Amino acid sequence: MLITGAKNGFNSFNYFADSFDKQNVCFTIMTKISRWFLVWIQCPLFMSGCFSADSAPVIASEQEGITQSATYQISELVRTEFDGEKAFETVAYLDQYIRWPGNAGFDASIDHLVEKLEASGYKREENAPDGARFTYRVEEYPMSSPAWEPRSASITLEGQEWSILDFEENRNMLATGSFSTPAGGIAAELVDIGTGSQAEMDVADVRGKIVLARGRISNIFHGAVVERGAIGVLVYSLPNYLQPAKNKHSIQFKRITRNEKVHSWAIALSTHALEQLQTALAAGPVRAVVKTEVRWTDPAIERTVIADIHGASLPDERFVFSAHVQEPGANDNASGVGVQMEMARAAAILVDVGSIRPERSITFLWGDEIRSTARYIEQDAARATGIMWGMSLDMVGEDTDKTGGTFLIEKMPDPSAIWTRGNDEHTEWGSRPLTKDDMVPHYFNDLVFARALEQAATNGWTVKTNPYEGGSDHVPFLRAGIPGLLLWHFTDQFYHTDRDRLEMVSTEELKNVGVTALVTALALVSADGEMTRALVEEVSMAALSRLEDEAALGAAALADGGALEEQQDILQTWGSWYDNALRAMDDIEVGGSSSETGTAIDRAQRVVAAELKVRLAELNSGR
Repeated sequence: MLITGAKNGFNSFNYFADSFDKQNVCFTIMTKISRWFLVWIQCPLFMSGCFSADSAPVIASEQEGITQSATYQISELVRTEFDGEKAFETVAYLDQYIRWPGNAGFDASIDHLVEKLEASGYKREENAPDGARFTYRVEEYPMSSPAWEPRSASITLEGQEWSILDFEENRNMLATGSFSTPAGGIAAELVDIGTGSQAEMDVADVRGKIVLARGRISNIFHGAVVERGAIGVLVYSLPNYLQPAKNKHSIQFKRITRNEKVHSWAIALSTHALEQLQTALAAGPVRAVVKTEVRWTDPAIERTVIADIHGASLPDERFVFSAHVQEPGANDNASGVGVQMEMARAAAILVDVGSIRPERSITFLWGDEIRSTARYIEQDAARATGIMWGMSLDMVGEDTDKTGGTFLIEKMPDPSAIWTRGNDEHTEWGSRPLTKDDMVPHYFNDLVFARALEQAATNGWTVKTNPYEGGSDHVPFLRAGIPGLLLWHFTDQFYHTDRDRLEMVSTEELKNVGVTALVTALALVSADGEMTRALVEEVSMAALSRLEDEAALGAAALADGGALEEQQDILQTWGSWYDNALRAMDDIEVGGSSSETGTAIDRAQRVVAAELKVRLAELNSGR
């Protein structure tokens, strides 16, 4: 790929940057001229927060005669090969099962992935010939407790023929950790204890009764059943973002601690079920009949599948993808599993026919959320040193018209997680306060965002980001000091509910996410100097636009009575973050940065430093 245009604009700036002293007013003038020239030559794309779907970061290519992104050629190959329908087929298979580690549904899903890998040309490690490019293995780990699998459950009222809840319609109703009732079920007086406080439990005298409550199911179970002798609990607790008044039959899966002494159960309620029970109680005493059937497997084995496309020259350096198999939902997370499997298939074909030559390795990991990823990182220190990037695929296939979720790239910790303003927004998942010490300056955020925008430019896909929040398989990477981020959707009105089924999944969304993720990996595991320098330009432009946006937000804050020192601090923190992010790009070029790439990084850092100086001066002058 011959890169001109933007490269020449960038180099023009550096001619002037090298010619003027940074304190000279001429330098400031040239900084502004060059900044706007760069924005004009590359188009105004890197506005912070959400980008329009019909624009993508571009560089000019004489070879193609049109504007192209840094990864245009790779994107075209992946877009042609990746099949959203094939990803959907895997999602559909997993959606049959309630998947918890060690149970039959989880194991059937693992076996299905193995079949898919073998059909895609991956060889089991112990049987693979020397030099095999595509291999996989299945790791097995004894579980410390039995595996849990629900088989059936129901709630009825004595004297009524219909069920308040039935497992066939509400497969999340039985909390994990629950035991079976006797074959015919168990009948007892139903008592409403309100919010399930200790005082309410004592007043109601719950011993020998079935408890109805609203609150945290694990706390109510422990207080009512373990401590006070209740038979079992029926508990309602749904966050507002699930829109329970509209989705009256939704149930969010819950968990209680397995208790060998009481062998009891807990059932989560839908809004409709709660209303029916309350109506019955208002008419007089009620006896409820609860039936549950659970299969426990002991001893149990937790299984993880790991597949590798081995790099041609640097196989110990790798990009790692992780998608967790457990949880019963189609989007969470059969969709991540299906996308990742199709990525493995598509990548193997592209490598096998010679369209792509990965010099580093790509690893695909399927297992138990967080645990399997952390184990992969922690159990082999030598292997961990070679993990250069990690990406979690979690809830990636949503039909956004149905779920209400939006595709998001959850960024590595950057200053937007400290000062969340402008187009940056946290999700309803929530966040904890971060400080400057939590920051992880890196190019990964902008590089992945640019790949998503590249895909969005082909079809109008909506692409957004959110500040770091945690909670999925990107966390173990970050804890180990490895760049890691999350591709996901939120806010999903069916998150963790039994409405998260196959009809909520979009083949188009599966493909959009899969193309974005795979193009990112293929670019990074095969980047030469030219590719790397193009990516450096992308990130430098993102930095300039971020500083421009933050300066505008700072000026607005000052006009509203904000403190100048705080606004200066925000700008300087962003400037420092991007300075270090650009320096981190020294690891992209395969085999180490060439002198040309090192020079490009140095110059990009000077561009950002100059922009920061200009923006701080503008902020100070508006005091």
